[in-house]
Amino acid sequence: MSQSAPLQPMQGAALWLTALTLALANFTVVLDITIANVSIPTIAGSLAVAPSQGTWAVTSYSVAEAISVPLSGWFAARFGVVRWFCVSIAGFALFSLLCGLSQSLEALVAFRVLQGFSGGPIMPLSQAMLQMIFPKEKQGAALGLWASTTTAAPIFGPILGGLISDNLSWHWIFFINLPVVALCLTVVWQRMRGYETPRQRLPIDIIGFLLLVIGVGALQIMLDTGREKDWFGSTEIVVLAIVATLGIIAFVIWELTEAHPVVDLRIFRHRGFAAATGVIGVGFGCFFSVVVLTPLWLQSVLGYTATQAGYTVAWIGVFSVLVAPAAGLLLARVDPRITVTFGVAWLGLMALWRTSWSTDSDWIHLVWPHLFTGLGMPFFFIGLTSLAMASVKPEESVSAAGIMNFVRTLCGAIGAAVATSQWDTQASRVRSVLAEGMNGVDATMQKMTAAGLSTEQARASLSRLLDVQAATVATVHIYAATALLFFIAAAAVWIIPKVKISGGMGGGH
Repeated sequence: MSQSAPLQPMQGAALWLTALTLALANFTVVLDITIANVSIPTIAGSLAVAPSQGTWAVTSYSVAEAISVPLSGWFAARFGVVRWFCVSIAGFALFSLLCGLSQSLEALVAFRVLQGFSGGPIMPLSQAMLQMIFPKEKQGAALGLWASTTTAAPIFGPILGGLISDNLSWHWIFFINLPVVALCLTVVWQRMRGYETPRQRLPIDIIGFLLLVIGVGALQIMLDTGREKDWFGSTEIVVLAIVATLGIIAFVIWELTEAHPVVDLRIFRHRGFAAATGVIGVGFGCFFSVVVLTPLWLQSVLGYTATQAGYTVAWIGVFSVLVAPAAGLLLARVDPRITVTFGVAWLGLMALWRTSWSTDSDWIHLVWPHLFTGLGMPFFFIGLTSLAMASVKPEESVSAAGIMNFVRTLCGAIGAAVATSQWDTQASRVRSVLAEGMNGVDATMQKMTAAGLSTEQARASLSRLLDVQAATVATVHIYAATALLFFIAAAAVWIIPKVKISGGMGGGH
């Protein structure tokens, strides 16, 4: 976004104080995607709903965030980058407070939607503001700092979510945002008011925005509620499917013909961008489905507490932070499609490794795939982002970044919804098959009653055994499916034309 007069970059302590504050704001928003994952069973129990319904607290935030990201450029141009950043982070704080005060699932989901709308612009705006205050020769450091906070948040999200849920209450996973946001708002407003961009009176594509909300919203509600309403045996689900289909088709047609589209879909004419964005969507959908499903399985089947589940899943971010600089440097030295293919295929191998899990798996067996997943994450995230952005014209970069983040976030929410829905459905089917194939039930019941259990207790123990095994088999099936999709996505990387990326991580972002 152009400025009326070039502003001098910050220097010294002022630069790093402001940069770390912006990075902290980005960290907090990304953290809120993962901090609720391990708390889903706790939230569901507190609000008296099923764990599959508890995932709405995750997916509703992600979908709202995805919808708001493409609008960031318009609002920043209309009100100014710094001003809109402050409005967004203040709204994020307000709705974090209301999420924490929620006493019903309906209220929590509604406020999570508004929290996602507020938080979505913080990610691209914080990146833009970091580039505004850093000298040109340190742009790589600015973007590296932004990328590091985005990568590091998954480490702390599950741990914080588990510790808070087990030792305080799930409400505090939202209250914890308030002091952090207050600090960020104060520092940014004081330090960056002089960097405000000029405001422009731009027309807004209201129809396109409404079609986007209707289409994506109907799709997500259908995915979230389909299992409990017997999918297309329900009139409500059929109506939602029709609304989602018509809404998305109308949105695409409108955006391709509108002079000032809210989402510039014409960018998909670039084969490299379209292919890279497609791989990002499939890959992140698989990745996020695994991230959401694993804590559910650990807590509901293996009996882990939220804290224990958090400590298990958090290992996923360790190597990703350490490997990120190398992934950025390699982009300029080798064909980036090679490193991206390695990253996506590696994630597939780690998903395949998870299929070896069983109810007898010990903690270290569960940790290893999480730890080594981090080796592939930077090559996947940084590499594909760089390939996508290198495939478009410079004047299209803002729109391209918004669309790419929209697709990534939306596919993550869809992946989580599909995975949890299929988990319940497959577990029920597997349980029926296992129950039909059980032998020696009467003899086992007699042994259990002889050991002092009542008939009801013995029957409940066998039922629990069936539930545990069925849920585990269903989990393994979903891991196998995500592994296959990762491998297909890795092959699709080679649809992207070869491009030259200069400047390593900085150039890529």
